[in-house]
Amino acid sequence: MARKRRTLPMIPLRGITIFPYMVLHFDVGREKSIAALDEAMLKDQEIFLVPQKESKVEEPGKEDLLEIGTLCVIRQLLKLPGNTVRVLVEGISRGKVTSIKEDPHYKATISIIDEEAEKEVNVECEALVRSVKDTLQAYVRHTGYMPQEALLSLDDIEDPGRFGDTVASYLMLKPEDKQDLLVTLNVKERLEKLLVIINKELEIAKIEKKIGTKVKSNIDKVQKEYYLREQLKAIQDELGEYDEDAKEFFSYQEKIKKAKMPKEAKEKALYELDRLRNSGSYSAEGGIIRTYLDWLIDLPWNKETKDNLDIIKAREILEADHYGLKDVKDRIIEYLAVKNTSKTMKGPIICLVGPPGVGKTSIAKSVARAVNRNFVRMSLGGVRDEAEIRGHRRTYVGSIPGRIIYGMRQAKTRNPLFLLDEIDKMANDFRGDPADALLEVLDAEQNSTFRDHYLEVEMDLSKVMFITTANTLDTIPRPLLDRMEVIEINGYTYEEKLNIAKKHLIPKVLKEHNLKEDQLVISDNAIKLIIEGYTVESGVRNLERTIASLTRKSVAYMLEKKKDSVNLNTQMVEKFLGHPKFMYDRAEKEDRVGVVTGLAWTMFGGDILPIEVSVMDGTGKLELTGQLGDVMKESAKAAYSYIRAHSEELGVKSKFYKDQDIHVHVPEGAVPKDGPSAGVTMTTALVSALTGRKARHNVAMTGEITLTGRVLPIGGLKEKSLAAARAGIDTIIIPEKNKFDMEKLPQSILSKLTFIPVKEVNEVLEKALLEVE
Repeated sequence: MARKRRTLPMIPLRGITIFPYMVLHFDVGREKSIAALDEAMLKDQEIFLVPQKESKVEEPGKEDLLEIGTLCVIRQLLKLPGNTVRVLVEGISRGKVTSIKEDPHYKATISIIDEEAEKEVNVECEALVRSVKDTLQAYVRHTGYMPQEALLSLDDIEDPGRFGDTVASYLMLKPEDKQDLLVTLNVKERLEKLLVIINKELEIAKIEKKIGTKVKSNIDKVQKEYYLREQLKAIQDELGEYDEDAKEFFSYQEKIKKAKMPKEAKEKALYELDRLRNSGSYSAEGGIIRTYLDWLIDLPWNKETKDNLDIIKAREILEADHYGLKDVKDRIIEYLAVKNTSKTMKGPIICLVGPPGVGKTSIAKSVARAVNRNFVRMSLGGVRDEAEIRGHRRTYVGSIPGRIIYGMRQAKTRNPLFLLDEIDKMANDFRGDPADALLEVLDAEQNSTFRDHYLEVEMDLSKVMFITTANTLDTIPRPLLDRMEVIEINGYTYEEKLNIAKKHLIPKVLKEHNLKEDQLVISDNAIKLIIEGYTVESGVRNLERTIASLTRKSVAYMLEKKKDSVNLNTQMVEKFLGHPKFMYDRAEKEDRVGVVTGLAWTMFGGDILPIEVSVMDGTGKLELTGQLGDVMKESAKAAYSYIRAHSEELGVKSKFYKDQDIHVHVPEGAVPKDGPSAGVTMTTALVSALTGRKARHNVAMTGEITLTGRVLPIGGLKEKSLAAARAGIDTIIIPEKNKFDMEKLPQSILSKLTFIPVKEVNEVLEKALLEVE
């Protein structure tokens, strides 16, 4: 073998081996390699390519490269986006590296190796060439890897060395096998190694064909992915190895064992696990089964927190978190007391009903803390699909469990406190009524066997403490309402709001704004101004927002004036918030004919409702104005008819309905008004206007009227009483059947007002109207 020394630009190759007489293209991205290409193009277009021992090395030195490489001629260059060059090269001959320079690019001094087969080995080489050809043809027959034209082209090659290199370049060999063939300079040894490699590949191809035939008889030809997985299984069975699928199977088996599921759930989980093993983890069905198993395993089948049965401690927590709300606190304490004596007590199902902002949601969190249970909240506002509660059946693509099961997984215990918020805001459409799906959930006698459509196994909800919230009971279906214990939370009195602001809201806002108690001091008069002048609500949500706004303005004021603290009085509140936005209506200051003060309930609490009546000569028309709703219009007509029927005993002209027009007006005409409790007020105002008797300005009234003159009970007595006290009223006429509601009124209201219970309209007229002078 003759050798000739040359110095050429060099490129280290990662994962690629190029043989002499081989044409190949590859991409170049390293800066030094691109620089080597540039120099080669400026000279004879010759470059030396040498494989790296490890492709991970970014900047290889001489010790990272093979000693033998290939001298190549560059046939074509193509620049690609991203500073990458695609180069087409043709191998010329082998070369041995003697030295390497790395700056500014790789440059190697090499000895060119000219292969000349010695005469005494020519016969052996020829025999090896024929053996390689025969083995290669058998390999191609089994695999179909090489085209027939490539085999025919080998017949034209007479040089054994070139023949061996060409065959090696055609085959898909391991990088280490290719590198071994490249560095083997002896032609005879190279052909022998090549023959061994082809024989090995031929045996592997035969085994693959055998495995493929065995698997193909057991599966559908269309399932290509399934076929490949079965091939892998058969190979691993031959080798006695376990794959990732087997590991996953054993992992799920262990998790199912630890989950301590009920018998039905465990049997279902094991059945699905067998299906997973048979279907293969990479199939579409495998992913669905795996998700189902994850849900079953993650549910708290046997985990629960221990209830705090210390009644004194529980009451302390409830009192510390919320001011008032006596009924709710008493009900929770009662539950814990019974739980102390009866270990089988089922979780209560409570519905908290009240206007916005009174603390329904926050009291649920406080109850969870008091009884030591995990808290889960689910909002039902706008939910209109029954599957949101019960889940979707697994026959649907993308099916998932319902929100009840999702909440149980989130709670991580089987006895959490589950808050169903805004239960009165549910809707229904063609997908079903979610309220119907809640019937089983909120039934203490049935929810121990709740069955979600997705899981298809029973889940015990009997230990869950359900609390629902609503603003009104009118939109809750009767069967659903029947399953819950309703606790009404009324609006707060001024005294209650004052205490809530001082004990809870102000400390909370100061903590959020990182202020100390002595940095911002709000006087009681300032809090009263905020409550009455800047917020109109039953709860305290807007009160908290207003206090937060005042706090921000106070912080800005302290920084601008360079002060350490601020004392907020009424003048400072008006300075920061502007003129009060709301002024409560005040009652009339003098007795007047045809003007009577009624009481109304709104979502913001109670308010006074003055009703005015004017009588004019006419033809008996009854005019109603003031944006009255249908129920209020009917109350007016009922009052009108009652007066006609009893005109003589009331002292009203018997023909008034023929020769007098009556106009009934409720002020603030732009505000819609409705409800039945204004019937008594309208009757009194009509009688006052028709008889000329003045109505007492210090008396307000509420109650529904019948055509026979009976006074029927109303709701919202607490809110209406608060409104009367604010407006300067000292006497309220209420229906007889509402006198028991007075027990729930705070002492501060009872001390300010005189309540007169009545059964008939006559009693109302006697108390509310003065005699004609």
